Amino acid sequence: MSRRATLLHRLGRTITAGLLAAVASLVAVTATGTAAQADGCYTWGRALSQGMSGEDVRQLQIRVSGYPGYGAVLGLDGVFGPATRSAVIRFQQAYGLAADGIAGAQTFATLYNLQDDDCTPVNFTYAEWNRCNSTWSGGAVAAGTARFNALVSMWKLQAMRRALGSVPLTISSGFRSTACNNAVGGISTSRHLYGDGVDLVGSPSFCRLAQQARNHGFTNILGPGYAGHNDHVHLGSTPSRHWSAPSCGI
Repeated sequence: MSRRATLLHRLGRTITAGLLAAVASLVAVTATGTAAQADGCYTWGRALSQGMSGEDVRQLQIRVSGYPGYGAVLGLDGVFGPATRSAVIRFQQAYGLAADGIAGAQTFATLYNLQDDDCTPVNFTYAEWNRCNSTWSGGAVAAGTARFNALVSMWKLQAMRRALGSVPLTISSGFRSTACNNAVGGISTSRHLYGDGVDLVGSPSFCRLAQQARNHGFTNILGPGYAGHNDHVHLGSTPSRHWSAPSCGI
C-alpha cells in the first residue's frame, strides 16, 4: 500500500471511530433520559427513578400529580418514593409508554409535548383560570402561591382530561380574589381564593366529571346533589377530603 493510501486508510478509520463515538454518546444520552431543550419551561438532565431526589424530581411530580391513584394525593417534596413511581407508571400507561416507573427519554418527550413555555399543560391556560385580575393577588394566599396552586391543579385536570378520552373541559371559574369571590356570592373559605379551586361546566356530564376526579388528586369534589352545585362541578385541594355529590353516588 502506498504512503498516500495508508494515510487515507488511517484517516478513514479515525473518521469512522469519531462517528461511532458520537453515535454512542447520543445513545448514552438517550438511555439516561437527557434531552435537548424542549421549550421555554423546563428540561430534565437525567433519568429519574425511585430513591433519587432534587428539584428535577419535584418538577416531575408536578406534572404527574394527576396520577396518584383513587383518593390519593401525590406529595411535591422532590423525593422519588413509591408513590411517585406509581404515579409515573400510571402516566406512562395513559400515554402508551413502557410502564417501568422510570422517567427517561420517552416520558420526558411526552411531557415536553404536553407543556407550554409557561409550564402550563397545553389544554389549559392561566388566562382561563384567572378571569378576576392579572396579578393573582387579593386571595387567601400570596399571589405566587395562588398561581402555583393553579398550575398544579391544571396538571391534575390534564390527567383527568386524558382519562375521559381527551375531551375538552370547560372552566367557568378559577382563581378569585376576595372581591371577586364576594361578587359571585362565594363562601369565605372557597378554594377559589387559594388558586386551586375550579368549576367545570358543559360536557361530559357533571356526574362523570365528579366521579372521575376521585382518581386525580382532588380532595375537594362537590357536584350534583350538594347545595348550590347542580349546575357545575367544583374541584379543589382542601387539607382534608371533602367529597359530596350525592346524586352521583359520591
